[in-house]
This record gives sequence, structure tokens and C-alpha cells, in this order.
Amino acid sequence: MISINSLKGRRGLKRPLGPEDERLPLGRTTAFGAQHVLTMYGAIVAVPLIIGQAAGLPGDQVALLISSCLLMGGLATCLQSLGLPLMGSKLPLVQGVSFAGVAPMLAILAGGGGIQAIFGAVLVSSAAGFLLAGAFSRVIRFFPSVVTGTVITVIGISLLPVAIDWAAGTTDGSEPDNRAIALAAITLLIVLLLSKVGIGMISRLSILLAFVLGTGIAALMGMADFSRVGEGSLISFPTPLAFGPPTFEIAAIISMLIVVLVTMTETTADILAVGEITGAKITSKRVANGLRADMASSTLAPVLNSFTQTAFAANVGLVAVTGVRSRFVVGAAGFIMIALGLLPIVGEVVAAIPEPVLGGASIVLFGTVASSGVRTLAKADFGNSMNLVIVAVSFAFGLIPVASPNFYQGFPSWAQTILGSGISAAAIVAITLNLVFNSFKKGTPENPTIIGAAPVRVIPTAALQMLREGDRMEDGKVVDSDGNEVAAVPEKHLDEVKELIDAGEITHTGQIPKVLASKDGDS
Repeated sequence: MISINSLKGRRGLKRPLGPEDERLPLGRTTAFGAQHVLTMYGAIVAVPLIIGQAAGLPGDQVALLISSCLLMGGLATCLQSLGLPLMGSKLPLVQGVSFAGVAPMLAILAGGGGIQAIFGAVLVSSAAGFLLAGAFSRVIRFFPSVVTGTVITVIGISLLPVAIDWAAGTTDGSEPDNRAIALAAITLLIVLLLSKVGIGMISRLSILLAFVLGTGIAALMGMADFSRVGEGSLISFPTPLAFGPPTFEIAAIISMLIVVLVTMTETTADILAVGEITGAKITSKRVANGLRADMASSTLAPVLNSFTQTAFAANVGLVAVTGVRSRFVVGAAGFIMIALGLLPIVGEVVAAIPEPVLGGASIVLFGTVASSGVRTLAKADFGNSMNLVIVAVSFAFGLIPVASPNFYQGFPSWAQTILGSGISAAAIVAITLNLVFNSFKKGTPENPTIIGAAPVRVIPTAALQMLREGDRMEDGKVVDSDGNEVAAVPEKHLDEVKELIDAGEITHTGQIPKVLASKDGDS
């Protein structure tokens, strides 16, 4: 039997309304939309702040980056949630700048490429992602949790040195500043305390509130400068290509293409997750439409001075927590972000956040990225010993730039850009090894390595029946719940020893070895 859903597109029938198409009153739509913006605001402004600081841009240009990323995130969110023909999943998904691109973008800057090279790499890699969207929705099986989890974990770990430099006030090569470290520690403590608060909204906004409170404390310490806030116009549309035309470097493009594959995987996972939460019907066509929206907005992003876009997992969690499934609520969030992006003062205030405050909060922020990767890795099957090898080798390659920043100094510049980002190296190794060991299994033995799964072991059922609640192994001995040793007796003497215990001739465990010695001596 042919269903109505199978006829969609062939006879021009519209998609039947689902729970995500619910329309709420304007007031509630706006309020819930604002909540989505607050949930992801700290994360979306952190990326342009990080890249702007690393690129050595003055405060007004960092503010421009922040405003541009808010504007682009709003446009991308509207496209994803409200949709156009062949673009947009029409699900409650908030879009914003992807953290996956931070490490390779920092590597591009370290290699002397400049922010123009970043924009060029984002543009080309995103355009390629747009063309691959339809096929990717069908070949995502080549990017299982062992690959994506490894890459995301390496992203978080490789970003931590940046946060630590901010916290120590050493981004300019100077000696660590104790006042900066103290401010960063206070900010970190604020994040932890707010996360512990039993009020859900405050806990979810802990990073953003830490930025605010930490900056306030910095002002009291004389470590904050707001002199340039308010110098610009009240409302301004970010100038397209404000930093000049993009430049195109092969190595930078390759590293960002890997980021695009990671973000497409993340967005696909978020589409599936929000579909499960809302009860929406998810098809490969809908996933492909969502990925096209992702990549179309990412391709436009460099023109508007922004970076690669992706769906925000935190907002997927917010949909689950609140139970508000309407995509029009998220569309309202997109319009709010657009409005914030047109207000330069918002970017100017964020750009004035002192580096130690940014560092203290980013330790949690970047650590959370790594934790997310670990959570993804937990879904992998580590009974398969080759998954252990894939993770081990990928981690090693991914962390070389963290452990030894000059390791690739003698390599060609293109190799330094690809391998020096950590994420690129980890992704290349993880994808390749997964294909070799998991996709093309011919020739791979069942237990191929020394770190393979342990051989199957058995013990007699009778041995289990002798154990009691709380019994455990300690230092090679069996002890009971109170820590007293439970003697091990050879089976040939078991009945005799039990008779001696019942008769009262053995009253404590220390007597058993002597009894066994005498028995063995007699025999």
C-alpha cells in the first residue's frame, strides 16, 4: 500500500502538520523564544570573541564580529526552523557558530593565514557541504560515535590551553599575572556555584551570568575597560566583507572541510534527537533539507563576517525540558538574534569582557565540549577491540599540537595547518582507521591486539552460591562485607573443614591454613 507521505513531492502535496507546527500566542512565543536566545547566547558570542582576540583585532572589530555572528545565527535559525523549498528541517532547532571550527581557525591564524583565510576556508568548505548534503544524509553510517566522539573530545581538550592562557593573562607572551589568575578563579567559582543552584534557568545560564558577574568584579579591581562602549551608532547593519575579500589556502580549506563534516554529523544527530523529542516524522529528505540550511547559512556567513553554523544541542535539551515543541518559537528566537545583531552596543559590551573572566568561564565551556565527546564515545562498542585502537591512535595524533606545539615546525606549511589544529589530524586518523577496521573487516581477526577484549572466563555456579551479599575481592583474597577474610579451601578438603567448623574445632579463619597443612601432610 502506498502512503500519503510517500506521495509528497510527486503530486505537490504539502507535508501534514505535526506537533512541531503548533502555533502559540504571540506573547508566549516571544517569551519562549527569548529563553532560547538566553540559553545559547554565551556560546554564540564566545567564538567570535575567541577568534577576534587571537587575531589581535581591536575592540571595535571584535564587536563587529560578535554582532555579525548574532545576525547570521538569527538568519540561519529562521531558515532552519521556518524553512524554504529544499532547505530547512522545519524543526525547533537554534543555529549558531560552531565550536568545532575554533581549533582549526586558531591554527590558521597561527600559521599566518589571517582572518581572511578563515573566511575563505569557511566559504569553500561550506559550499562543498551544501552539495554533499543529500548524499551525506545517506552515508552518515561512516561517521559513527567512535569517530565523532573522538573528534569532539579532541576539540574540547585542544581548546583548553587557550582558556588557560586567558586565565593567566599570558596571551601576549608575558609572565602569569596573579591578579588575572585570581579573577579567573573567581569567575570559575561563580560558574560552579550557579551550576549548583537548584533553579534550572539560573543553572543553564551559568556561563552568561559568570561573564556578567566576573566583569563586574573585574571593574571593581580596575581590570575592565568600557571606554569604547557606545562609540558606534545605535543601529547598524554589519558591512559585508568588512575585513576585506576572503583568501583561499588549500590547507585551510581542507581543515575546515573536516569541520564541516563534523558539524553536519552534529546537526544530523540534533535533527534526529529533536524529532524524537517532538514526535515529528524524520525522513532522509528532511535531514538533507536541514543540512542544506546548515550549509547554505555557513556559505553566506563569511560574506557577513561570520563562521560555520550548526544546530545547538543545548537548545535541543531546552525543548525537552520545557515541552515547548513549536518551531515558530525558535523562529521568534531567530528574529530576536537578528535584532541583537543590528545593535552594535551589544557587541561592544561583550568585547570589553576581560580575558581572565573569559578564561575562567571558558575552562568550563571548553571542558563541556570535551565531556560531550566522552558522552558520545560512551555509545561506541568497546567490546570491539579495534575501537580502542581507533580512539587511542586518534587521540595521540590529535593531542600532538597540545603536548608539543612545535612538533610539525619542520613540515610544509600546508601540513602544519592540517595537522597543527589537532581536530584535523584526529578526524583524518579516526575516519581512516574506522574505515579500515570497521567498514572493511576482511583480514581483521576477532581479537587482534594486546588491548583487545579479555578472553571469556567462567566460574562454577556452586562457587557463586557460596558467596553472600557484600563479599568482594581485596588483594587477591575474598573478604566479607565487614572486611573479614573468607578462607579458600580446596574442594577435596571442603567437607572435612565444614564438619570441623560445625563441631566447634575451628573458631576463626586463621586456624584453617594449619588444618589444611596437617591434612596435606597426612596424605
